[in-house]
Amino acid sequence: MKRCKITVMRKALYPDLMAEYENPITDACLMEEGQVFLSEGGDRPEGMCEGAWGSLYPFVKELSEGGGNFYDGWMKNEHSAMVSCNDGFRPVSFLVELMEDSEESDKK
Repeated sequence: MKRCKITVMRKALYPDLMAEYENPITDACLMEEGQVFLSEGGDRPEGMCEGAWGSLYPFVKELSEGGGNFYDGWMKNEHSAMVSCNDGFRPVSFLVELMEDSEESDKK
């Protein structure tokens, strides 16, 4: 199986929805824009939010097994996906990319 790079691209926040529907919580999201995770063989990277991983895993698994081209050409790079976590109050968008062989050898 291949490696996938997961980059935190954007964090959103909906205070109006939070005020109306959410009970206050602490440490809701510790992801930071620009943060990068590496998934080895489809495994959840250390430090990756478990909730976000639930949304990301099907895409990471497919890419790590050599698949891609989600939804018949959705992404310009067929070996990538833009996926958001399932937190409706503070969604985070992640770019999941299959790592090229040259990228993998640079990490060694």
